[in-house]
Amino acid sequence: MRRGGASSPSSASRPAGPWRRAGRRLARDRAAMVALAVLLAVAAACLMAPLYARDVAHTDPFTSNVAGAVTIDGRSVDIMQPNDNPLHLGLSPIGPTWRASADLLGADSQGRDLAARLLYGGRTSLLIAFCAAALCIVLAAVVGIVAGYVGGIVDAVLSRIMDIMWAVPVYLFAISLSIVTVSQGLKLGPIVIGSDNLLIPICIIALVYVPYAARPVRGRVMTLRRAEFVTAARALGVPGYRIVLRDILPNVTGTLVVLAPLMMALAMMAESALSFLSIGVQAPGASWGTIIQDGEGLIYTRPMVAIAPGLAIVIVVLALNVLGDGMRDALDVRDSGRERG
Repeated sequence: MRRGGASSPSSASRPAGPWRRAGRRLARDRAAMVALAVLLAVAAACLMAPLYARDVAHTDPFTSNVAGAVTIDGRSVDIMQPNDNPLHLGLSPIGPTWRASADLLGADSQGRDLAARLLYGGRTSLLIAFCAAALCIVLAAVVGIVAGYVGGIVDAVLSRIMDIMWAVPVYLFAISLSIVTVSQGLKLGPIVIGSDNLLIPICIIALVYVPYAARPVRGRVMTLRRAEFVTAARALGVPGYRIVLRDILPNVTGTLVVLAPLMMALAMMAESALSFLSIGVQAPGASWGTIIQDGEGLIYTRPMVAIAPGLAIVIVVLALNVLGDGMRDALDVRDSGRERG
């Protein structure tokens, strides 16, 4: 029996696990923490889009308002105003007023509040990027683990399929799939997905980037398959699926976590490109890519319509890359194979 004074070591004295050590290293990385704070701030602002549109701007960002007006310093100002050319021919939307209640960033060609649409578009872009990255990571993990662990003909077949997908330029591949699905929708047996459903761009973007994430996962699994602890488990007759779940997958998780921010950044850029070409998010939905398309015709008169969503994309993608670099350094995935997860 243990004496009352000889208590077991406290949890504080126990060695920290690999994930806790990685969390501490990541917390000491100032650049990564700033990037994380920026991402959280952007996500929080986008989630409050309905509150901003309803309670602050008092507008519907999805309804045309070309005949509307806003109140600035007690006077009514038309949203659509004459162009600044010598003859004052044509109309242009109002520019930034820098007042939250009166077209803070101006309006688009339909008279819709740009700031409100920017927040709503951010919700769509972030949702598509996050879901597409998550789906891509799951598919890449399955393909990479199966190909790397089973090997043989299975590895050869999966690798050749990945090579074919890799050989096609990613945007050309995505555009080809998008054109087909936008015109006809997606039919999976009894399940029919409309062309305006966000599942279509999510699935397309996730699919085209699977080879980029599956290759490093396959290489990592092939290294782990020759590790001593996997060889010992095989010698003891442990079933293959248990080896994968208990030995392979925990050691690959670090690689998947590091790939997640990069895949999200790539997914956001792909979604913006497809939406700009009108084969991504469909009306009446809005994303940062569709807003840039709206501002294409106003680039010389009201450049803010295109600059604002473009700047938002740059900020989010840059923050994701900085966070990904910090996570890679914190997890040190290059050396994680030396220890059993």
